[in-house]
Amino acid sequence: MKQLTVLLLAIVLLAFRPAADQKTTIFLVGDSTMSDKPLDKAERGWGMYFKQYFDEGVTIQNHAMNGRSTRNFRHEGRWAKVLEQVKPGDWVFIQFGHNDSKQEDTARYAAPKTAYRQNLTRYVQEARAKGANPVLLTPVGRRYFDEQGKRKDDHGDYPGVVKEVAKTQKVPLIDLHETSWAMYSQLGDAGTKPLFWSYQNGANNTKLDNTHFSAYGAERVAQLVAQDVKKMNLGIASHLQPLAFAGKYQYDLPVVLQPYFRKDTFNITKYGAVADGQTLNTEAFRKAIDDCSKQGGVVLVPRGLWLTGPIQLKSNVNLHVAKGALVQFSNKLSDYQLIKTNWEGEDAVRNQSPISGYDLENIAITGQGTFDGAGDAWRMVKKEKLNAGQWQRLVKSGGVVDEKGTTWYPSASSLKGSTLNKPWTIPAGQQPDYSKYQEFKDFLRPNMLSLQRCKQILLEDFTIQNSPAWTIHPLLCDNITLRNVTAKNPWYGQNTDALDLESCRNGLVEGCTFDVGDDGICIKSGRDEEGRKRGVPTENFIIRDTKVYHAHGGFVIGSEMSGGARNIYVSNCTFMGTDVGLRFKTTRGRGGVVENIFVDGVDMTDIAGEAILFDMYYAAKDPVQVNGEAFGIPEIKAEPLNEGTPQFKSFRIKNVTCKGANTGILVRGLPEMAIQDVDIENTVLESNKGLVCQEADGIRLKNVTLLSKQTNPVMEVQNSRNISLDNIRYAPGADLLLRVTGSRSKAVSLRNTDTKAAKKGLETGEKVAKKTVTVSKM
Repeated sequence: MKQLTVLLLAIVLLAFRPAADQKTTIFLVGDSTMSDKPLDKAERGWGMYFKQYFDEGVTIQNHAMNGRSTRNFRHEGRWAKVLEQVKPGDWVFIQFGHNDSKQEDTARYAAPKTAYRQNLTRYVQEARAKGANPVLLTPVGRRYFDEQGKRKDDHGDYPGVVKEVAKTQKVPLIDLHETSWAMYSQLGDAGTKPLFWSYQNGANNTKLDNTHFSAYGAERVAQLVAQDVKKMNLGIASHLQPLAFAGKYQYDLPVVLQPYFRKDTFNITKYGAVADGQTLNTEAFRKAIDDCSKQGGVVLVPRGLWLTGPIQLKSNVNLHVAKGALVQFSNKLSDYQLIKTNWEGEDAVRNQSPISGYDLENIAITGQGTFDGAGDAWRMVKKEKLNAGQWQRLVKSGGVVDEKGTTWYPSASSLKGSTLNKPWTIPAGQQPDYSKYQEFKDFLRPNMLSLQRCKQILLEDFTIQNSPAWTIHPLLCDNITLRNVTAKNPWYGQNTDALDLESCRNGLVEGCTFDVGDDGICIKSGRDEEGRKRGVPTENFIIRDTKVYHAHGGFVIGSEMSGGARNIYVSNCTFMGTDVGLRFKTTRGRGGVVENIFVDGVDMTDIAGEAILFDMYYAAKDPVQVNGEAFGIPEIKAEPLNEGTPQFKSFRIKNVTCKGANTGILVRGLPEMAIQDVDIENTVLESNKGLVCQEADGIRLKNVTLLSKQTNPVMEVQNSRNISLDNIRYAPGADLLLRVTGSRSKAVSLRNTDTKAAKKGLETGEKVAKKTVTVSKM
């Protein structure tokens, strides 16, 4: 009987439980610019992307339909279906106008100041009568520019009438007409073309549809609507999907324009390619790419071993390397010509890259095949990076060793180049005379995949390995997607960074795996005066779900960052065995501003150096000492501020774990330019040393665990100000929790931290002013 009573009570409670799990529905009512579209077509409506900006408490019902106006949407019974489903507390977004203006079509036409106004008013009043929250949107802008590239009238009186109705009926107004035109004006006539679907109909397309969106355009418009929901603080704003960082939302992430290709396929075997590993297939690749580029499509590399010289990409070509295909680049260095290119942020003469593309648009490399760059034929090797047996075998294989006996070179030409000071340099104001570089040509190693001034790039699924120098190097490129790419180089491979994004804008890196001899994921923007003169930052990138094994740094910014870097979001990455985890490096003379860097969810193991490193004294050496190599301690001496003074500021780092590092956190700024405004939260670091903070301003640690073996001290602050240490956890029995030194140290606070778990809680240096450090009790 007791069990029955409990069961009946539970049923009653469930019956009268508030509908806390009942979701709010947003009904979208409008025309083709908002409506759902078949996924096998290029056209998209912005309503298709709106849901991604909300949490699970919101559902979207998109009732918008192509060709509908305020008139025929009602007459066809579509509005009645919305009213049947809407419930109190739901929201109804109403956007019409494109089709209401069609005077020749009596089924759709609604004069702006009469029928259109009346129809909108009825929609609002009837939605309210059902207890819903109506929102009016002005019609999204059409892409209408005049011959001077200035905005033309595209909707006449219709946007103004929407505003009047919103004011009269006292309903929220999202002025999508103006916000979309603000975006169009910023992008310009040419820059707005990718927003519209006809741009992706294929190569040599002449038809322009200035109304209907591509996937890229629809998502950009959905962002605008979500942003206005937040700005207006509508009731559903609480359901907007937040990022891990205060004040940041899903709609803040960049949208990346994807390439689009015809399905026409050009198989390299039809151009004479032979998969025997002996035949040089350079010409077959060239012919297939040339033919494909004329109308756009796919160049297919089927399974097999394909020997080739350099491959040059062309616009509207997807180079697809099938599973089981190995593209082996020639180890005969004479197959590569000297060209004018770029190296470490400066114009330079180098050998032609195995894969390259210049001033291209709409390109891709895809497929599960492999590219091998024959890097062993190019790279020098330091003796200290090999054991005795490996070194002996390398020397016996050929090549030459320098006079000191410390470095092996593949050829005398390569060794010759190493004895010269920046031999790749091009004299200022001159075109290179390539004959002057022939004597040391072998030293001028190419990057393996070099893309310069390209747009709409997709790199997906392939493996790229054994690079002569940097592996993947986009320079001055826009809209880059790198997905599920694997980069592999020997750990001793000098300068074999996996990915160097230099002065690039708008990109996505996801699901990649990197195991290389230098930095893993690296953000650059030019070097010193030349980089500052270029003045193009790397900005608006999402980097997520990527693994880095051996590398100097897992995620790196610098040191060539003279053009700046900003608005970069890193999440859900894993670094295993890298020298440094998060590595931000620069030096005097670089200049440039690095700001608005967001890191959320990075896990690390076996980090040889620092888990988190901010260093403004980069000296172009390996981050970890090798075989007794001595690192000097930089002289801390202020110098005058000038255009070459670099800046690091506005970093947000959350949810980082590290099991095994030499130092948990090292922050080392300049006396004349402190590292500024850094938040590190919800982080657990197991290391030899805990925190070392020098020449910093506005460093805030909150909910950070420092499990350091060296505990004298756990945390050291030198000549830094506005340092907040909140809820710091550490191993009990530490010798000293916090040491503060330096006459420039000010406003250091330690709170919500158990200082009694250490033998000594605080120690201050002689030059530290009184009341510099405040300790708040738990």
